[in-house]
Amino acid sequence: MADERALDEVVRFTSDLIRIDTSNKGGGDCRERPAAEYAAEQLAGAGLEPVLLERTKGRTNVVARVEGSDPSADALLVHGHLDVVPARAEDWSVHPFSGEVRDGVVWGRGAVDMKNMDAMILAVVRDWARGGVRPRRDIVVAFTADEEDSARDGSAFLADKHAGLFEGCTEGVGESGAFTFHDGDGRQIYPIAAGERGTAWLKLTARGRAGHGSKVNRENAVTRLSAAITRIGAYEWPARLTPTVRAALDELAALHGIEDGHEDVDRLLEKLGPAARLVESTVRNSANPTMLDAGYKVNVIPGEAVAYVDGRYLFGAEDEFRATLDRLTGPDVDWEFHHRSVALQAPLDTPTFARMRAAVEEFAPEGHVVPYCMSGGTDAKEFSRLGITGYGFTPLKLPEGYDYQAMFHGVDERVPVEALHFGVRVLDRFLRTA
Repeated sequence: MADERALDEVVRFTSDLIRIDTSNKGGGDCRERPAAEYAAEQLAGAGLEPVLLERTKGRTNVVARVEGSDPSADALLVHGHLDVVPARAEDWSVHPFSGEVRDGVVWGRGAVDMKNMDAMILAVVRDWARGGVRPRRDIVVAFTADEEDSARDGSAFLADKHAGLFEGCTEGVGESGAFTFHDGDGRQIYPIAAGERGTAWLKLTARGRAGHGSKVNRENAVTRLSAAITRIGAYEWPARLTPTVRAALDELAALHGIEDGHEDVDRLLEKLGPAARLVESTVRNSANPTMLDAGYKVNVIPGEAVAYVDGRYLFGAEDEFRATLDRLTGPDVDWEFHHRSVALQAPLDTPTFARMRAAVEEFAPEGHVVPYCMSGGTDAKEFSRLGITGYGFTPLKLPEGYDYQAMFHGVDERVPVEALHFGVRVLDRFLRTA
């Protein structure tokens, strides 16, 4: 089991990493190198040989391998990203890059997304080095850049140009799963991610006839775009249950004593109460309009109008997503992928999933582990191109009233010290035997 020094280090590493501002503003505006160098220094202190890799100057990734005791076993990838989304100090109770530890809580941007997991990984491998522990299988540790934007400088770059570093890896664990979800009826649920919806960020372009704002114009690009955006925003996507989501619904229904199945998905979600939040965003595709850009003067009808839509599609449902967008945009609006990444589906009947479940249950025997599908995406999408099956496993034991999901990209992001201690213990237990 992880020693007291590991418990102290996970808190210090989380705080230190938060203080390194790695805000990813998009479009290449980020510099992860100081955080990468910090992580590499800690890995080197554990006797490992970390490699620092960049596609773009300052956008640094770190990869290291921990040798396992069974050379015949497949390797396991354990990954976390170093970048964070921006934060405005004036909105926060504490400075978002202070890494302040107050009243048993670590505050700051990245406390949950996901410098906490980076710190857990570092604390565990350093604990192993002190104790002479070797995991059963090779563990490849990767800290990535650019996850909060396109991953071009991060996991995509690693998968494209440095696949050899991941030789033998068949499975991987990263964000986000194995956190405490309180269902409001006294149950503690620990969802472990075994799937992700695909990402489909769309650019819509409507073209029309430019002209004077006072004249009749039945080819108004803004009008055409607005009509398409309204159709997309109002569309009710049909329910489509992937194996992971179906399994999640089955286990949640059993926990809540619901016996009438899930033929009517929305009715079942109503019966699940707060626990429905774990699955409600993953029972169907989605498309949410997010940005509009048109015109340059109030009395000029522009010849072009542009909008962006955050689309997500379930595993096996991309063709339906494309066909639906074709229909909703209509003949006067073109659409294209601004950014696209695949949907993922991971098997549940594997020794790895069973070991993740066992590790959580050892330290949270009162908890109920269930599979779930992530509504968004992670670096696991890029690593899947190397044949690596990805799971979300960032263990945290959280008190009731702590809204874990609201911490992602939210104001006053923070993580309890005890949650980090739990995470180190569970991660150590899992990785030793994985």
